[in-house]
Amino acid sequence: MKIQERTGAGSGRSAAPVQPGVGERIPAPPRERKPALAALAVLLILVGALGATVLVLRAGDRIEVVKVTADIPAGEAIRDGNYTTVMVNDDSSAHFVEKSQIAGLKKLKAKSTIHKGTVVVGEMFGAKAALPAGKASVGLSLKEGQYPSDVKSGDTVAAYPVLSSTSTGKGSTGSGNSASGTPLVANAKVNTVNDKSDATVSTGNLNLTLLVPQEEVAALASAASEGKVVIVRVPSNGN
Repeated sequence: MKIQERTGAGSGRSAAPVQPGVGERIPAPPRERKPALAALAVLLILVGALGATVLVLRAGDRIEVVKVTADIPAGEAIRDGNYTTVMVNDDSSAHFVEKSQIAGLKKLKAKSTIHKGTVVVGEMFGAKAALPAGKASVGLSLKEGQYPSDVKSGDTVAAYPVLSSTSTGKGSTGSGNSASGTPLVANAKVNTVNDKSDATVSTGNLNLTLLVPQEEVAALASAASEGKVVIVRVPSNGN
């Protein structure tokens, strides 16, 4: 009878959950895996690494090319003293003239005026320089006093005939020269000027060429053949 009473008394108790013993770990719930996010993270890492690689390669892909340090008029060539070299990023779409090609470049002529600071490309030069439409090139040999002392290539000038003072007025007995008020050429471009070291030091003679309108060539050439031309610098009209 005692055994049955104990059994009946125990049957009225509620079952309690079994607690872990001291030192035992509670198992963690399983993590939810997100493969899409992991793949995106890997992709971003790869793209960043590729971009950095491209930048490094481009920074190292540089070439040494020709840059002019003084204006080069049409018909003139690259020579020692009017160019330098600079480093630029290589670009297959631009035909840069590299330092190793300078010897060949010196044999070519500028097709048109190349201004100071320009990085040279092959299309700027040719075996022969073409004159601008409607223009002709006239050479002058001028004495000291018939030209501005600082005249240079690219300047815009006017050319005047030189007249003897004995013909400028009745009764004049002077032996000097004066310039007529009507220009032979009102607007001409100085194409080339010989280097100062090439000038005749004793007389100050200077040789230069002017680009002038074709209809004004005859008068200028006639006066130039007699040494009766003086040139003055004038404002450019943009031509």
